Amino acid sequence: MNETPMANRMAIGLFGKRNAGKSSLINALTDQPVAVISDVAGTTTDPVYKTMELLPIGPVVFIDTAGLDDSGELGLLRIEKTYEVLRKCNFAIVVADIETGITDFEKDFIDQLAQRKIPSVFVLNKCDKGTPTSEEIEILQKSIKIPLSFTSVYDGTGIKALKKKIIDHANYEDVEPALVGDLIDSGDMVVLVTPIDKSAPKGRLILPQQQTIRDIIEKDAIAMITKEHELKHTLESLKTPPALVITDSQAFLKVSADTPPEIPLTSFSILFARQKTDLAEMVKGIKRIEQLVPGDKVLIVEGCTHHRQADDIGKVKIPRWIRQIAGGDIEFHWAAGAHYPKEIDEYAVIVHCGGCMLNRREMQYRTRTARQKGVYITNYGMLIAYVQGILSRALEPFPAAKLALEENDLV
Repeated sequence: MNETPMANRMAIGLFGKRNAGKSSLINALTDQPVAVISDVAGTTTDPVYKTMELLPIGPVVFIDTAGLDDSGELGLLRIEKTYEVLRKCNFAIVVADIETGITDFEKDFIDQLAQRKIPSVFVLNKCDKGTPTSEEIEILQKSIKIPLSFTSVYDGTGIKALKKKIIDHANYEDVEPALVGDLIDSGDMVVLVTPIDKSAPKGRLILPQQQTIRDIIEKDAIAMITKEHELKHTLESLKTPPALVITDSQAFLKVSADTPPEIPLTSFSILFARQKTDLAEMVKGIKRIEQLVPGDKVLIVEGCTHHRQADDIGKVKIPRWIRQIAGGDIEFHWAAGAHYPKEIDEYAVIVHCGGCMLNRREMQYRTRTARQKGVYITNYGMLIAYVQGILSRALEPFPAAKLALEENDLV
């Protein structure tokens, strides 16, 4: 459970005004001194993450956030960080001091959670100061539309009950779908092409490769791993063809040439894009790249941060390919990690990585926001396949995306 990637954990955020006791509550829930606590309002500035196992849910991450009523220039920046956390949450805990009670501020925030379809529970904290009568509790419960809990971190009151409410009301189905499990059957062979180059981490496979292998094994199928230069020999040595070949996108051209046309082929990046968002929407982004004109702006986004290599895919290769398609005078901007620009209207198209470090809710937010603002979005793997003339083949396993490809005259 400790090794489960953050993107695969149920994200549980704690939200409320300053000094409501969110940090003390996350310490009590995790039974560890995760967050700094103080009587001074606004102690929590940046979000604090703590991973743990909460059975029967499984691996979760609790996220402590800055007060939603923060003020001043820095306070507004902290509130913005808090709303970034909200985008990725599968469950929300709204916290208020029992002496302050439930105000219109919390009710408005609960309405936002309902609009975003985020399950939640309301906690009146610091109940060691006094607890309401049963009649008062009934009135309080009627004033909100979500379950109500009472806690005190000083004597442990209500902590176990709160965990049970989280378990009872969390949406277990709000999880990421399979990466590849629905494309294969038990006993199938899947060949994974995993180049080992200067950007590959020494001594281990990168996260998309690890997660894909795990998904294949969970399907009771067989994962065979090879490098791109050994692929042809690997395929020739098999008595029966594999059900699927999955490759690192940057090896697409060679892998496509060495894989017989009757064997389905796709990439890790495309699989992750399908798991986390809408492949058909990404196809439209490829069409938009074709239509770029001098002066257009393109945003290139990676869900993680890493040291840039000399021929980095995001900084060097993708801009080069786009210029080859659309001409030279295109302006490029970049974003990485949790940061995602609020103002994306200026961009003609967004090119996003597969998003293995982001959860499904965050990737869907990014895709949905782009659609609402009339900005097209596509994916690293799809762009590479298109540039190398094999996008149609790479989307063969995905009928809806393949249909969108044909409708956009990109075959």
